Parts: sequence; structure tokens; C-alpha cells
Amino acid sequence: MQPLSLLRRGIVEGLATMLLVAAVIGSGIMASRLAPHDEAMALLCNTIATGGALLALILAFGGVSGAHMNPLVTTAMALRGKQPWREVPLYVLMQAVGGALGAFLAHAMFALPVLQQSAKARDAGGLWLSECVATLTLLLTIFGCERSDPKRTPFAVTGVIVGAYWFTASTSFANPAATIARSLTDTFAGIRPQDVPGFLGAQCVGALAAWLAERLLFPPCAKETL
Repeated sequence: MQPLSLLRRGIVEGLATMLLVAAVIGSGIMASRLAPHDEAMALLCNTIATGGALLALILAFGGVSGAHMNPLVTTAMALRGKQPWREVPLYVLMQAVGGALGAFLAHAMFALPVLQQSAKARDAGGLWLSECVATLTLLLTIFGCERSDPKRTPFAVTGVIVGAYWFTASTSFANPAATIARSLTDTFAGIRPQDVPGFLGAQCVGALAAWLAERLLFPPCAKETL
């Protein structure tokens, strides 16, 4: 039964990631249509919709798959001994596929061409630093809540993502699956394909920094392995 259970959890990860990316891109399209000349208002609308969807998805699917919706969260859990490494490839694959489907779904809902490629440049050094900081903050929030009160994790994660939309120059992608998916949309939330590697690299650096920070600064957990 274990392979079936893993497959079911992988499908849930794909579904949750698809819905999250659809919310990110779809709300960006709606915001840019309703406030075409006010980027601050458009970003605020995008932030609220993303935060609301993220909280709902974590609460809905967290008990099934963990609702990672993020390859770096899955990898961090494996590094910390919280999830078997053999489950990581399926999780990551389903997150990536789900993210792409989420972009296509958002386009279909707004009657746009389903297949697109972003032309929105995001290639400045400050954006890479922002992605590193956003990913570091996200993972440390997850690690800290896991140690103190896991029931607070959905709310804390939502809070840090909503906040990072505004305190980082990159508006906090902090998720490789979502980053790749957002290269498939030439809308408000997009990123040029050639700019994706810089974001992914910065996100990985932030994730590694979060893992090292937990190892060096936090008290060890009883179930945690080296």
C-alpha cells in the first residue's frame, strides 16, 4: 500500500501547487486589469489573494501531503530527517507539473492564450538577494513553528509570504516550482525564462542558509538526524 499512499500524496502536492500558482497568476491578471495604472494597488490585490489561497491550501492539504507546494520545503524536510529521500523525486516532479498546469489554468480562466512565455525582466542583483532572504525567512519560519507549535505553521507561513511580497524587491517567489511556472505567463506575475536560473540559485542559497542556521543556532530536536 505504501506506493499507492505515496502516489496519492504526490498527486495532492501537484493539485495544491496548481491551485496556488493559479491563484498567484490569476490574481495578478485580475489586479492588472482592475488597476492598470496603479502598480501598488495591483500588488496589494495580488498579495491578498495569494495569502488567502496559500492559507486555505495549507489547511486543506497539510494533513495529507504536508502541503509543501515547494521543492525546497520538501528537500529541507528530507535533509532534516522529516521525510524519506525516496519520496522527494515524486513530490518535486508533481510540484513542477502542478505549477505549470496552474499557469495554464489561470490563462484559461481569463480567456488568454494558454501557452505563453514571459517577457518580464527580473535580472538585478538585488532581486537575487531578495530571493535568498525570502527563502531563508520562509524556511526558518517553518522550522521555528515546527519546534514551538506546528498548528500555527499555516498562519505563520501565510504571514511571512504576505509580508515578503512587500519587504523584498523580488516580491518573494521563494519557490522553484512557482518560479518556473511564472516563466510560462506573460502577465503581471511573470519572469523571463533567462532570469529563472538566477532566482533558482538564490533560492537554493537561502534554503541552505536556513538549514545551516537551524543546525547551528536552534536546540536539536529529538527526532532530527544528521
